[in-house]
Amino acid sequence: MLALLPLLRLVVSGMTDRLGANPVEFITRSTGTWTLVLLCVTLAITPVRRLPGLAWLLRFRRMLGLFAFFYAALHFTTYFWLDQWFDWTSIVRDVAGKRPFITMGFAAFVLMVPLALTSPYAMARRLGRRRWQRLHRAIYAIAVLAILHYWWMKAGKHDFAEPAIYAIVVACLLGARVLWALRRQRVQTPAGSSRSPANSDSIVSRSRTR
Repeated sequence: MLALLPLLRLVVSGMTDRLGANPVEFITRSTGTWTLVLLCVTLAITPVRRLPGLAWLLRFRRMLGLFAFFYAALHFTTYFWLDQWFDWTSIVRDVAGKRPFITMGFAAFVLMVPLALTSPYAMARRLGRRRWQRLHRAIYAIAVLAILHYWWMKAGKHDFAEPAIYAIVVACLLGARVLWALRRQRVQTPAGSSRSPANSDSIVSRSRTR
């Protein structure tokens, strides 16, 4: 399981005292980075699977989404526990807007929870296909909030290079989704509209022959 390698790296680094001068920051950044990476990979599966011979990728989308949630949970556990030591007063202030990047990250994590809970196939059947799909489209909002979280976190150091890369990737994936939806709508609309004139012509022709 390649998605477990970042966790294994953290464990080995912790056991061998190689987490750097600030272990909490190292863990926070590592888990946050892999959350974003796995979110982008999960989003990329939808457009990529439409390419010839790549439909098999779809079977990994659910698992990758759950791994994204797993690393997000580790990311926030590190913040709540190792960074803040469950200082709820300080945490509430951060979430309420004292530190906007915490607000964005918290919002993204909260939106990820229902997606993770409804990920099992049994929950998908219970919700129904349409409602399940509508709910899981929130992954796009989650990705945007995660990038804003990263962007604001880097704003203090004026280092926007990495957040910009993720923003471009997500923008391209969102654009591909929109283009595909428009293309499908165009294909369906002429098909439906072309039937009515044809049917009316046939009715007229029949009435004339009579």
